[in-house]
Amino acid sequence: MALTLWIALGGAIGAVLRHALNIGIAKVAGSNFPWHTMLINISGSFVMGLLISLMALRWNVSNELKVFLTTGILGGYTTFSAFSLDFALLVERKAYALAGVYALGSVVLSLVAIFAGMALARAFA
Repeated sequence: MALTLWIALGGAIGAVLRHALNIGIAKVAGSNFPWHTMLINISGSFVMGLLISLMALRWNVSNELKVFLTTGILGGYTTFSAFSLDFALLVERKAYALAGVYALGSVVLSLVAIFAGMALARAFA
């Protein structure tokens, strides 16, 4: 139960941070292109790589801190960081074909799913 609370706390922090950056980036860059989402996904992926490596190679941290930072904060900030980590782990294991299938499948099927959900909602609206 304690891990769940750490994840929830981190998720709340990450979601609030994402919201604040969405607003701030949109004010600076405008809203004609989703710069805010792109920059959040890129920065979240960078921080995920940094944290995972430091926690594996240099820092001796508790499982609570790991899930607070990764699943919690970065999960609330962006789920794209988890996608990026999964892809990187497949590449690190030299499972290149699986990594390609995972990346292409995740992006394409997610896009298909959003349009399917929109169509279903419109059918019942």
